[in-house]
Parts: sequence; structure tokens; C-alpha cells
Amino acid sequence: MPSPKPVNMVPTATLAPDLARLLDRLSQGGLRLDAALAPYTSFRIGGPADYLARFTRTDHLLTALKALDEAGVPFLLLGGGTNLLVSDAGVRGLVLLNHCRAVSWPPQPYETPSLVTADAGAPLAGLAREAIARGLAGLSWAVSIPGTVAGAVVGNAGAHGHDIASVFLQARVWHQGRVTTWHHADMAFAYRSSRLKTPASSLKPRPVILDVTLALEPDAQGTAQEAAAQALAYRRRTQPAGRSAGSIFRNPPGDYAGRLLDAAGLKGQCVGDACISTKHANFILNRGQATATQVATLMRLAQEEVWRQFGVWLEPEIQLVGEWRPQDVQGLMPEVSERRSHSDA
Repeated sequence: MPSPKPVNMVPTATLAPDLARLLDRLSQGGLRLDAALAPYTSFRIGGPADYLARFTRTDHLLTALKALDEAGVPFLLLGGGTNLLVSDAGVRGLVLLNHCRAVSWPPQPYETPSLVTADAGAPLAGLAREAIARGLAGLSWAVSIPGTVAGAVVGNAGAHGHDIASVFLQARVWHQGRVTTWHHADMAFAYRSSRLKTPASSLKPRPVILDVTLALEPDAQGTAQEAAAQALAYRRRTQPAGRSAGSIFRNPPGDYAGRLLDAAGLKGQCVGDACISTKHANFILNRGQATATQVATLMRLAQEEVWRQFGVWLEPEIQLVGEWRPQDVQGLMPEVSERRSHSDA
């Protein structure tokens, strides 16, 4: 199996003084240097970023994006910090935190559909709870889903037979120096994926979602709250609490990653403080001071064991970001997995 190059790595960049001053002015709390990223991830794992700017207003974020584009400075964008693993070495260069969370609700009486527009950084679960409280249906499945609205769109988050694609109408997207509107047909939604997540995407640099418009329905039958309670109860019954990044591996066609990992006897397996949950085998928990390298090592161990026993190569659902040694991510990127191609044959 060939060793992949470091993934999603931001090249080292020294910010020009004028640009640094602009980011310092626009960023909530100012531009930070050598800033820890672990507090901004659900895993609570990851090294520092050379520069970190946090945005709570979309107009400030857009001004920064335009300036960075004109200066040719690359960056890594983070939202809720879920569904990813930041390397122990951290990120060389600039990281932008999108914590823009404004929501525009439709007036009553509600129409069909009722359009809700949320900033990219709005928490999906909070948006779902507020929608139910306002008498809107369509997001009950999302009350137990961590992460942001934009993250949900990028990964087409879903649960209980529903996903974000089922309610997505459009998004305002910044790409290549301008803002355009992307409609449902532009997103190429697939299982836990979209045009913005596909590794083979030709969209370079990756577009940035500014806000998302969802098409909800009036909760005429008054069932949204009950459906949400059932979703929460199911999550508490089947998924572990604690510091994790959600499902680690994608479900292979016709099967479930959790079932395969469980059948392989991997529940409770640990590398340092990184442990596969005893409640759901497709979750890795940070039991204390787990490192990104320990998580990656445990992921490779799980892949190898499932492959050895069942001939199925599990593809990661989480994204690895930052600066990695090739040996730490060997086998964790689908496009370089020889075992996967052999399995397909």
C-alpha cells in the first residue's frame, strides 16, 4: 500500500502586516498566534494553528475571504469541529473558525414550504430544536446531530432515514472571489457526501458556504416534538456519550461499519487513551489525553482486523486535517487504498 501525502495541509504562510491587522480587526477576540485547536474540536484533540481567526459575523468573514483571495493566502476553515481529526502537529498557516450563527425565520402563518435561512456556523441540533418550538417540521431527526449547518451540508448529515439533502433548498457560497447561489442540483448529494466533500472534486480551493436555506413544513399534525424525542432516546440508547468525532467509518455497501467492527471483536480496544466504544463499535472516544496519532493508529488497527476477518476495507468518514507524517495516515485515505481496489475486484 503506497503512503499518502499529508492531507488537507495548509502550507506555511507568513501574513503580511496589513492583512494581519485586517484579520485582527475582523476576528472575534483578535487574531491569535500559535493557537490550540483542540478546544474547537469535538474530539478535543489536535495541535496548534500558526494563526487563528474566529468570525461571528458573515460580513466580517466575507471581507476576510476576499482579502485572503486577493493576497493568495491559503487557509483551513473549521466550523463545529466535528467529524474531523486534527493532527498532533497542528496546522501550518491560517485557520478560520466560522462561528456565524444568525438564523432568519419565516413569518406566520407558515406556508408550504417555509424557508429558514441559517448562517453556516449555526449548530444543526439547536436549529432543529428551535424549528420544532416554532411549529415547523422536517428537522426532528437532526436534534441529536452535532456540528454546524454547513458541515451537515458538506457531509450530507442524516439519521433515521432522513438527511440534510431532503430539506436543502440552496446555499450562498463564496468561491474564487465571488458569491453565488448553489441549488440542490449543484450539490451532487450522495450518502454522507456532497460535491463539497468529494476528494476528487476539481473545486480548488474548496468553496465556503456562507449561509443555507432549508425548506421546512408547518407541523400541522403536531408530531415533530415526539419524533425528536424518539431520535434523542435512540441516540442515548445506542451511541456513547463523551469526546468523539461521531461515526469513524462509512457504512460499506449493504452492511454497517459498526456491525463489522463489533463482529471483529474490536469493542473496547484501545491505543493509549483512544478507545473504541463498548456501546457502539463505530465510535472512538478520547478517554483522557488521547493524541491524534493514537486515534489514527487505532483506526488502522480496526481497518486491518476487519479486512483480515471479512475482506472488507472500511473507508474513514471523518476527515484528517493538519500536518501528518505519511506513516501515521497510511491506509486512511480511500483513494490510495490498495486493499479497497483488491476487494472491489
